[in-house]
This record gives sequence, C-alpha cells and structure tokens, in this order.
Amino acid sequence: MDWYPWGEEALQAAREQDKPILLSVGYSACHWCHVMERESFEDETTAAYMNEHFPRIYRTAREKLQESDAFFDVVYENPEFRAAIKKRVLEDCASGDPDRMRWDDIPIERAGEETTYISARNVMIPASGLMISAVWDVTDRKRAEEALARSEQRHRTLFESAPDAIFIQTDGRFAYLNAACAHLFGAESAAEMLGRPVLDWFHGKYRESVRQRIRTLNEERRQVPLAEEAIMTLKGETVPVEVAAVPFETDGKNGALVFMRDIRYRKQAEAERERLLSAIEQAEEIVVIAAADATIQYVNPAFERISGFSRAEAVGQTPRILKSGKHDNAYYAQMWRTLTSGQTWRGRFVNKRKDGALFTEEATISPVRDANGQIVNYVAVKRDVTRELELEQQLRQAQRMEAVGRLAGGVAHDFNNMLSVILGHADMALETIPETDPLREDILEIQKAGDRSAALVRQLLAFARKQTIAPKRLDLNDTIGGMLKMLSRLIGEDIDLLWKPSMDLWPVKMDPTQIDQILANLVVNSRDAIAEVGKISIETANVQFDEEYCARHAGFVPGCYVMLAVSDDGSGMEKEMLTSIFDPFFTTKPHGKGTGLGLATVYGIVKQNEGFINVYSEPGKGTTFRIYFPRLREENFTPEETLPQAGVRSGTETVLLVEDEKQLLRFATRLLQDLGYTVLASDTPREALRLAREYPGQIDLLISDVVMPEMSGRDMWNELLAVRPGLKCLFMSGYTANAIAHRGVLDEGVHFLQKPFTRQALASKVRETLEA
Repeated sequence: MDWYPWGEEALQAAREQDKPILLSVGYSACHWCHVMERESFEDETTAAYMNEHFPRIYRTAREKLQESDAFFDVVYENPEFRAAIKKRVLEDCASGDPDRMRWDDIPIERAGEETTYISARNVMIPASGLMISAVWDVTDRKRAEEALARSEQRHRTLFESAPDAIFIQTDGRFAYLNAACAHLFGAESAAEMLGRPVLDWFHGKYRESVRQRIRTLNEERRQVPLAEEAIMTLKGETVPVEVAAVPFETDGKNGALVFMRDIRYRKQAEAERERLLSAIEQAEEIVVIAAADATIQYVNPAFERISGFSRAEAVGQTPRILKSGKHDNAYYAQMWRTLTSGQTWRGRFVNKRKDGALFTEEATISPVRDANGQIVNYVAVKRDVTRELELEQQLRQAQRMEAVGRLAGGVAHDFNNMLSVILGHADMALETIPETDPLREDILEIQKAGDRSAALVRQLLAFARKQTIAPKRLDLNDTIGGMLKMLSRLIGEDIDLLWKPSMDLWPVKMDPTQIDQILANLVVNSRDAIAEVGKISIETANVQFDEEYCARHAGFVPGCYVMLAVSDDGSGMEKEMLTSIFDPFFTTKPHGKGTGLGLATVYGIVKQNEGFINVYSEPGKGTTFRIYFPRLREENFTPEETLPQAGVRSGTETVLLVEDEKQLLRFATRLLQDLGYTVLASDTPREALRLAREYPGQIDLLISDVVMPEMSGRDMWNELLAVRPGLKCLFMSGYTANAIAHRGVLDEGVHFLQKPFTRQALASKVRETLEA
C-alpha cells in the first residue's frame, strides 16, 4: 500500500474505526461496509465512513449516501452504465492488481445536470472485506482536456482543409505538412516529405535567403516578412510561391510554422495583365477608361501625346476637357443613350487639344459590366484621323486635278493647234496691213482673244501639272526683285507692296515663268481682298522641316526648303472656305471677275515642283500663303550653256515637218519657207518615214508634233534615227503627255516649242536646235 502516501493511515483508521482520521483526509474518502459475497457488490454497498468532500463530489446528501443499501444505485442513475461500473469494480477487486484499482475519468451523469468526472484510488482489505477509496473531482481537467482536444482537432481540421500549403519545420526539417503542402511538393502523402531538409526543396536561386530566414526563425525567434520564392517539386518542376513564417515550438523543439501559397497562376495572370497593359501603354490608339459617371480613371500615353493633357491632368476629369464646340448637345445625348442602354457606340469627334488646336478622332466606346450585369466602366478606343482626313482631302484634290488634267490635255492639243493657226495668220495679216487700215483694229482684237485663250489653256495645264517647263537654277530674291515693278502696276497706288528678302537664300530649280505665274495670281487675289487701302507683303526665308513637324502636317516631307510668302491685310476667309480655295473654278469673286483657276494654277505649280503650300486666314485680319520649294543642292546642279539671243533668224537647211492638223501644217510650212528653209511636209508619221527614206538630199532637222494618231513624235524620231543618224529634232505641242517629259519637266536634251507659237518663237527655236 506504499503507493498511497496516506494509505497506511487510512487502513489503520479503518481497522480502528477511526473516523476522525478519515474525515481529515484531503481527498474525498470512505470505506465501505463488509460485503457478504466478495464476488458481488449488489447485495450491500453502504458507505460506512466518508469525509466532508465525498457528498459534494457525488452531488448527493450525506444522509442519503449513508442510508442507502445500494450505493451504486444512488450514484449512477443510468442502469447500463451502473451495471458496467459494478462489473468493473468486481473484476478489479478480484484481480488483486493494485494498478486496476486506479479509476480515472469516471463520468457521473444525473438527469438535468451537467456531467462531472471523478478519479479514484482504491485499496481492498482482504481480511475485512472493506475497500477504502480516495476520490477527487477531475471535471475541470477533463473539460480542459476535451476543450484542448477540440481545439487541436479544429486546428488540425483547419490546417488539413486549408487551401494554402502549411508545414512545420524543426531543425530545418519537415516535422508536419498539411495535405495542400504535400500536394504542392508533388507528394502522394505528407509522410513522403517528413524528416527531409527544407532547404533542399527550395530553388537554388533562393536557398541562401531561405537559410538566413530559417536561422532567424529557429535561433533568433523572430518572425520573417512575406517573401516570394520558388520551390522544387518531386517531379523537378519549379513553382513560384509566396512564403510567410513565424517562430513555433513543437515537442520541445524550436522551429517555425510556415505558410506557403502557390502563386504560379497569379504570376501568369500578372504576366498576362502586364502584357495587356504594355500593349495598351504602347498602342498608337488612344485608350481611355472612365467610371460609370464618366470620370476618367485611366488614359494611355497615346492620349497624352495626341491631346497634350498629361495623365495627372486627365484622371479625375471628364471627357469634356476635350470638348471643341463642334458638336451640339443632341450629338452627345444620342451617344449616351446608346452607351447607357448597354450598346457600343461608334463615331467621330472633333476635339480640342490642350493648346487649342482641333483634331478629329474615330472612337469606339463600350460599356463594361460587373458580375451582376451592372455597368461600372466605359472603355474608349480612339484613333486620331486628322492626318488621314487631310490626306483624303489631298487625294480628292489630286483626283479633281487628274480629271481636269485629262480634260485640259484633250482640249489643249486640239485647241492650241487652232490657236496657232489663228494667231499665226493674225500675225501675218498685221505685217501686211497698213497702220491706217480700219481692218487692223479687228485683227488686233482677234489676236488679243487668241492670247487670252492661250493663257487660259496654260492655266489649265499648270493646274493639272501638265505644263511643259524647263527648270533652271534660280535665286528667288533676284527673280522676284525683277518682277516688283510689274506687280506694283497690278495692285495700283492705294496698296503698298512690301518686299522682305532673306539674306543668303538657298537656290531652287524652277522654270522662272512659273514664279511669274505664282506671284501674279497671289498678288492679284490679295489686291481683290483689300477694300481700299492696305498692304501686301512678299518675303523669302530658308526653312527646315524635321520628321516630327511633318508627322503633324500631312503632305510635308523632311528636308531643306526655300519659303516664299505672300501676305495681305484684306478681308480674309472663313475656315470652311479654305478647304475649297484650290479647287478648279472655285472663286469668291463676283460673276465675270475671275475664272477660278488662279489658286488652282498656283497649287499645280507648287506640286509639280515637289513643294508644299499652307494657307493661314482669318476673317477681317487677312491671308498669308506660304509656299515651300525644295532647296537645290549645288553639287547636283550642272549649269546650262546660255546661247546668245538674236532677232528673227533665217536659214537654208532642209526641214522635215510632221503635223497631223493640216491647217497648222500649212501655216508652219509657209512660215518656215518664208524664213528660207526647204520644207518636207507630212501630216502622218508613216508618210514622214517614207519621205525620209526616199529624199535624196540631207535632212537637217525634224520638226514634229508630239501626239499623233499612228505613233508619237518620240517613237517616229527613234525610227528616223535608224535611217538618218544624227538627225536633230524639235518637238512642238500644246500638251506633251509623257512622251518627251516627266511630270511636265522636259527630258534632258529635248528641244520643245509650246503651241500656240509666233513666227519669231518658231524661228528662234529652229536656229537654237540646229546650232545646239
């Protein structure tokens, strides 16, 4: 009985019936009365003695416990449990094994009361049949253990059911892994990973930092911050993870509780989002995201570049910051009706940049819905089409020019043939009619009408860039300086003409007659725009255009240019009118005061010389035309030999004349014969080839129309050269097409006489060609 420090005293007390000692024992204790049969406690189980704690433990009055003949019947109400207890007591007492006399965590259940728990240490006294019990209440401990067990089960359930990986490491090895962690490492169960070094399963790139973190956790007992690392699975795959850890003690060992989240899908989403954002950030198109109330939440760099507003200036504002006033309220109302109904809106805006300049956008705006179908955002993808519209305008202009050019070409050929005959015969008639003859005035009127008709045809050809030109190296300052007196006469005395030449002006390569045409047309227009008194300015300057400037100005090409500007302080023009001023036959002048070809002619000349033209005008403030001609690089220029000028010169050479217009053929034959030349005349190329083969003498010069039915003048000359090597040629035409000129510029070495021509012009060109 030495395993109870109070056992001997209790036994002695029992023998001596020493109740006071029993009652003084700190535990609840009693000894039961003599049992008639040791094998059963069912006959009598009266508690003979008990101390004061005993009734409290069993929650039964002392008197009832002492008066009862069946102790177990009173204490254990549940029949089944009571029977089990009696059976256990019988078997334990009969065994004689002291260890079986230790009863722990026995429940005491009473109807309507909370279950309590007791533990007992019992001693049987064989001689007397008495059993002494020390009983104590373990309800609090039991409940604490149950609570702990429940808590542990909850945490285990929490850990095991957690979607994130959780493991415990001690001494740098896996001591526990939840199912998610085992799965993350590619293990079938946590047992595969237990005991393995944690460090071995981190990617080599991160092992040193992981080693330091383990040291901080295990030795310094400090929490480590959240970190992104990568682990290696049992299959050798690399998985990016997010890791957090706190110090943790288990089984008396320092370690760490580690939380690990698989972030590969987040990384993929981030990479996808980064690609999407990068695409939006680098897109040429404007992207704007706005809230449901139209507040701007995001703009991409294209918005900043095109609108001039920075992201910081735009975010928090509404798209009204771009409003130009070019659309009425109904336009915007219709757009919002479309968007708020959940549909996509497509259309164009004329918006205003931060600097006030207008630009046109093609926009597609779509509503963005959340999971509940509510519109939470609007996304707009917009493209600046300002330059495209300008190019479209230029294309339409070019198409109109091409149409007029075809018309002009068709008209010019036949019309100039007729004008040559009319003007030629008028010249000859004037040479024979005396000054006093009244008929002379009529012929002069015919000649003036012919000259005006010829000038109109030249304007049409200039506009259509079909005018035949012979470009030369020009200093615009010198060329314009020589025209100032003529221009002053055009504008009259009430208008001041200001000339502002730039020093060290670069040279250009142009036909000087085209500069005359440009200035005459622009100055006359300026004169007509000035009501009474005013001023017209002409100035020159060297300018350079870079790629950035040309990107903002349709049709411009980077390079060096010479600027010619003509400005006036006249009535000016509305912006809408500026889009039509270069159209053929467009005029703002009263009927009969203009042909509508002046500015069209200027435009054609500028384009024929690969230049640009800009117009700036405001009503009541005047107009400025700025024209830019390409700079002539001196290293690319070969000076032309200048032949001495002379009066009407004759000759005795033999000329083969080919012209399909018979009236003009007869007229030109007569002029050449009057000048002393022998003329072989033909109205078809085939006839001319026959004459050239059969004529026994030398043929010194071919004078040919360019455009003829059977073949062009150029092709005929090429065939004649096979029969008459070295044969020189003078082409004449009212419209050269591309037979002898490219873009209206004569091919090198080609001699040309523009129809209609005078007797002196023909004589001069013939001698020039023969002597070249």
